[in-house]
Amino acid sequence: MALKTYEEYLATLKKLKPNIYKFDQLIEDVTTHPATKRTVEGHGWSFKAAYDEKLKDKFTTTSHLTGEPISRYLSVIRSAEDMYANSDMKRLMFQLSGTCTGGRCAGWTALNAMFITTWEMDQELKTDYHQRFLTWLKYAQANDITVAGALTDAKGDRTKTPSQQDDEDVFLHVVERRDDGIVVRGAKVMICGVAAASEIFILPGSAYREADADYSVSFVIPRDVDGLTIVETRHPNDIRDEEDGFDNPVTEGGITQAFLLFEDVFVPNDRIFMLGEHQYTLKAVSNFIMPYRAAIGACVAGQGDVKIGAAMLSARTNGLATKVFKDKLVQMVINNETTYGMGIAAAARGKKHPSGGWLCDPLLSNVNKVHVATLPYATSVLAQDIGGGIGETGCMPSYTDFESEKYGHLIKKYMKAKFSAESRARAARLIEWTTMGAGVPGCMHGGGSPDGAKLVIRSAAKLDQKAEIARKLAGITEEIPEPEKPRR
Repeated sequence: MALKTYEEYLATLKKLKPNIYKFDQLIEDVTTHPATKRTVEGHGWSFKAAYDEKLKDKFTTTSHLTGEPISRYLSVIRSAEDMYANSDMKRLMFQLSGTCTGGRCAGWTALNAMFITTWEMDQELKTDYHQRFLTWLKYAQANDITVAGALTDAKGDRTKTPSQQDDEDVFLHVVERRDDGIVVRGAKVMICGVAAASEIFILPGSAYREADADYSVSFVIPRDVDGLTIVETRHPNDIRDEEDGFDNPVTEGGITQAFLLFEDVFVPNDRIFMLGEHQYTLKAVSNFIMPYRAAIGACVAGQGDVKIGAAMLSARTNGLATKVFKDKLVQMVINNETTYGMGIAAAARGKKHPSGGWLCDPLLSNVNKVHVATLPYATSVLAQDIGGGIGETGCMPSYTDFESEKYGHLIKKYMKAKFSAESRARAARLIEWTTMGAGVPGCMHGGGSPDGAKLVIRSAAKLDQKAEIARKLAGITEEIPEPEKPRR
């Protein structure tokens, strides 16, 4: 069986060469260092669940390539039902870990994007990218690899294309082509969950032109490849600091984001899935964002489930009945199920690609992205409202003070309400965790900006068709075209 146990997953990470830094210090072991251990624990739930009789059907599936059981995070989505299952798994991951596990999620989306894109390139250009990809995917499935995904470049001057930049390195690009592979330089920034991954799947960050061929590249590398330096960002461990006690061991998770700094990194041919084919960069990015923006609705719904539960517990520990807040709780549920349901609809309205992959509906996927950019924040506000100041203002002593021999008994005395001080503190801390702390995913810009999604919506919405429907229903016989833009 290819499925790793949780212990085997940790052992895999421990074997990697240290190349992750934070606060100018090298992290020797990501499984134990305070800056990364929580994200490793969160991702670890996918390995624990694979061996749990009640959960394994959600987290595992059968490889269509080998017929062997594999992690669903390494599967090719081939039907709407596969997308439903993926969405349900991601929602459940939030319920289990309390946070985002993008170190598997984005990698899964990247491999599905390139499954389709490499197939198209092979069909039209007679390349062998798809076969290379399938060989790597069989390896990844057989070894239950944890794969992070990386698209976002540093970008530099936003008014210029990659090849027009004053500093060409602000977009990851090829600096040397060899018989056995390529050498790349540049950066990928704000990449989620890298510390919890063994490999990183690189995609082009945008649609490129012919002049940008050297930037049109996709490949997979080991996380500890020579020439790659990874710098963990401040978020989230420095915002409402995580601490043993209130946060441990129950809440196992914590989002980490990183800058990936490539200084002449060598990539062998068998791990390159795009090299200069600029005309396919838009397809690669589109094939990524459609399933990502569909499934992220389930991710934030899972987080919303935790917010609802934490808000209810906080109210109850204060002696308040849930019915006092029934309208607010109902609105939180509506917010959750709007993003979840829209994602399911995007999958249901999708279509089969000739490669065998599944393409989610672009309009509904992007509408979901816009909802994801707003509704989770509204849910957070309601959770903070119900929980009161203790869960929103940060005005709560640390766990160390809570247990102080000098004055801990006094803190517990004055924090006690209907139920124990510890129960009240833990419920409040969970609200804080999920609304402004380490449990908050990138809702606004995670998976792309809402304004970018609106551009796709405008393109896919068939607005002229709607105007034509209205013209006929209104009984208007003359043509009413869109006015031409006035010349300046």
